[in-house]
Amino acid sequence: MRTLFSTADEEPKNSFRRWRETVFERIVPVELTAANPEAFQGTMEAAEIGPLSITRLTQSAIQTEATAETIRRHGKHDTLNVALVLSGEVASSQDDRTAIQRAGEIVVLDRRPAIMATRADSQTLFVEVSRERLERALGSTRRYTALTLETDQASTSLVTTFFNQLVRTYAGLPLDTANQMAAIGIDLLIAGIAERLARETPKPLQGTLIVRRAMAYIEAHFGDPNLDPSTLAAAVGVSLRYLQQLFRGHERNIADQIWRRRLEIAAQRLADPGYAHLTVGTLAYGCGFGDQAHFNRRFKDRYGLHPGEYRWRVLNATHPVR
Repeated sequence: MRTLFSTADEEPKNSFRRWRETVFERIVPVELTAANPEAFQGTMEAAEIGPLSITRLTQSAIQTEATAETIRRHGKHDTLNVALVLSGEVASSQDDRTAIQRAGEIVVLDRRPAIMATRADSQTLFVEVSRERLERALGSTRRYTALTLETDQASTSLVTTFFNQLVRTYAGLPLDTANQMAAIGIDLLIAGIAERLARETPKPLQGTLIVRRAMAYIEAHFGDPNLDPSTLAAAVGVSLRYLQQLFRGHERNIADQIWRRRLEIAAQRLADPGYAHLTVGTLAYGCGFGDQAHFNRRFKDRYGLHPGEYRWRVLNATHPVR
């Protein structure tokens, strides 16, 4: 990770003011109160890995508060902050829920009023995550903000180990691989939150969570030609029969959902000039179709045009396409 700021490079009288300014710029505007501003020490490191913005803060005792006023001053409402506590102890409060996170534990905080406080030195890794991605898989963030993912939960250790290793090795990753690693990290996080929610979720709602996890998995792996109902069931940790039952309860069919999403992504890419250099066959393969004839047939059934004709019409904008 690259160092964005360190108080070691500042005069003690200016260090906390400069720290506050850097937090405002890199993360979001917040109210910061140091236990001892004159003796405050902190280091901020950063990494951009695929779509993820990751920041590691090593700092003296401090309270961080997001207020209604500071929230109005930033435009990051489409993301959430996931805090992985690496050392020390953090107290988090949001949505009438307060919890303590110790080293190795994780907490999610939304862009609503919240407080994070430490009484001694601490180190925390903040991962900025798409709100839409988490809510599509898990529902409203109000269900899991300030809820501790504890170290006795196996998935928590997987998440922290993965992200710690990722920030050590990301610099050598090609862009496509970095994007894939970021997606894997978010999948692990979603699985961890789902496991934590299952501890206190009534059984009827557990089925809904499983369906949401399955939908998120489809979204992340639609390009895998081996993705099918059996693979999906194994990925979310249930039997195929049970997953089929859950999907029927939501008036869905697993296979239909997989193919529908593949076709929707294919249509988006056919209409995107950024993909115009790809042949229809290459594009189809990237959306999980192993056979172009199969893709052509399914696409025409869904959109009424062969893929090549669809692309030509949309990109040339000469005829409306339904």
